[in-house]
Formats: sequence, structure tokens, C-alpha cells
Amino acid sequence: MSNGPVVVLTALNLEYQAVRQRLTATQLHRHERGTRFELGTVPGTSCRVALGLTSKGNHSAAVIAERAIQEFSPVALVFVGVAGALWEAARLGDVVIATHVYAYHGGTSEDDGLKGRPRVWEAPHGISQLASHLARVNDWADPTPGNGDAPQVRFGAIAAGEVVQNSRISAEARWIRQHYNDALAIEMEAAGVAQAGHLNGAPVAIIRGISDRADGTKSSAEDRNWQPRAAANAAAFATRLAVELHREQQEETSAFPAERDRSDDQFDRRVSYTAHNSTVGIMAGSVTGSSVHMNAAPAATRSTDLITELNSFRAELGRHLAEGALDKDSYREALTDLDSALRTAAKNTPDASKRTAMTLRRLRGLVAECPALVTELAPMIATAGGLA
Repeated sequence: MSNGPVVVLTALNLEYQAVRQRLTATQLHRHERGTRFELGTVPGTSCRVALGLTSKGNHSAAVIAERAIQEFSPVALVFVGVAGALWEAARLGDVVIATHVYAYHGGTSEDDGLKGRPRVWEAPHGISQLASHLARVNDWADPTPGNGDAPQVRFGAIAAGEVVQNSRISAEARWIRQHYNDALAIEMEAAGVAQAGHLNGAPVAIIRGISDRADGTKSSAEDRNWQPRAAANAAAFATRLAVELHREQQEETSAFPAERDRSDDQFDRRVSYTAHNSTVGIMAGSVTGSSVHMNAAPAATRSTDLITELNSFRAELGRHLAEGALDKDSYREALTDLDSALRTAAKNTPDASKRTAMTLRRLRGLVAECPALVTELAPMIATAGGLA
């Protein structure tokens, strides 16, 4: 389980500033390749946020998102900004939370027209549930006297492409509305961020404020008025979500020691009861009188055992691929992570073991749809963590 911050990314400086204004005690964090992040805290909470700027487009968003995941091992990755509305249901200033993301530029051109071949990523169930709860509580929006009705939170698909959509009548605009008619909003980064999260096992939330209607009014006076308000609304919901994600993570982390203590107590009572009037055969480091001293296996032995288990896991990946339970893309990415984990596990140092555990957690995210694989990975992650 990650103890890292919540990563918040934006594409535009306007969006970045809307989030940064909601943080305190910000400090520069520079990635070794030059990417700049700012680490801050949501005022009145212990929630840490790592804020970064991707610039426009799915490709750059994917690269920076993956870089952020590798750098911070975040609780979650939240992409925040503005978008255009595709239908009247979403009003200017409303906030759209992606239930799923379409990469709508996938397709095949044939004699009778362009046929869509989109990739689709669903939002993680836990994030969708939490966002729905916050929308019901409805305590996230800033008071905006004189600005009309308060913004509403809407849940639906978001379409992400590679061009700025600023027309309702162009051929592409008509095609998008015909083939992706359930998409509430359209933008240019969500697909890259969703792909990075999927491949790295990091939960992703896409939060967009509606600043225009993708109808030719971009760069108009109305758009210049609504864009900062839409960015502020998206930032307000995003920071509220970040605080709750952090709180839930803290609760889960604090619960683990108690569970572990209870398990140890139960084990001690079972051994004591059984040994009272019985002869007990037990693997032990040493026995003094009636006291049994348990010694863990040497680190080198545990490292060797981990490598053996990782090699066996490769066969399980192949079996799940053959049975159709694992798709080819996930299988290839899983093998890449598995090879990386094997390389670091072989070094048998605390720092390498920490990287092994992080890689295996990412691998667990890739195979999350295969419960048997997730179950097999759990003890390996624990072993790697214990060696760190």
C-alpha cells in the first residue's frame, strides 16, 4: 500500500494555478530528467499533494503521468482541468467526473467511411464510489455570490483526442457526436493519463470543469470568463477528493498493525495451549527450557525463494494468457515488470528490495482482473517489503 502523496496533474498554467492556490507550504521537487513538481499540503489537513504540469496532449500527459507515478508511488493520480461540453446536459462551470475515457482517434479508414476503434479505460470503482459520495455531500464548491447557480457534479464518459475541438458542424465534430454520443465532455489528455495509470497499477481520476461547448466560441469573451471559473471548480472538487483519498489510505494503513498484532496473539495462544500437555514438533531457531525462539530465514535465503517464486509466476502469466483471462497488452507489460523485479531481487540489497516491492505492486495493478494472480503476488510483495 502506498504511503505517497496524491499526484495532481494539469495541462495548462491556468489549471495549475487553480490547484496551487489550494495548497500551502509548497516546495520544489525536481525530477532527475528536469520535470518540476511542487509538493504541498491541503490547508487544515495532513494530505500531501504533488502538483505537476504536463502541457497539452495525450502523449506528453502520459509521459509525465508515468514519471510522477514512478517518482512518488502515489495514493492516486488526479488529472484536473477544463474541457468542452458535447451536449447541453453539462452546463458551463459544471464539473464532469470521468466514469470512463475514450481515446476516440483510434479507427480504420474504409471506402464507406471512418470506423471507430477506440480504446476505453474505466475509472477505478473505489474512486467512482468516493466521488459519488462527495457529490452527494456537496460541500466541495466555493461560495460564488453573483455567479449564478452553484456548479453541479456530473458523471459520464470523457472523449480524449489529439486536436482541439471547436466546432459543432465540422465532419469530425459530427462523427464524434454520432459514435461517442454518451460522452459528456471532450479534451486532449485523459487517454494518456488513463493509459499510464493502467500500465503502472495506479488509480486515476479525471476531473474536468466545463469552460465551453466545443462550438466555435473558444477564445471568445465568454470563454475567457468561464475558463478560470471552470478550472477553479475542477480544482475545488479535486482537492476535496484528494483529502478523502488520503484519509482512507491513512485509515487502512493504521488498521494493518492492529490486525497483525491480533494474528500474532492468536498464534501465541494456540502454541501455548497445544504445548501445555503435549509433545510439539516445531521448526525453531533455538529451544531454552520451555521457551521456543523463532528465527526468520536468512535474508539471502528469502531472496532466493522470492526469485524462485517470481520465475514460477511467469508460467502462471502464460497460462492466464492462453486461457484468455489476460489480454496481450497486459501480458507484455506484466512480463516487463516481472523481468525488472527479477533483476532488482537478484541484487539482494535493501534499496533494490524496495524497488522490487514497488514493481510488484505495479504488476499487481496490471493483473487486477485476475484474482488468482493477485493472490499469488501478495506474499511475494510482502517478502520483498520485508527485505527492504
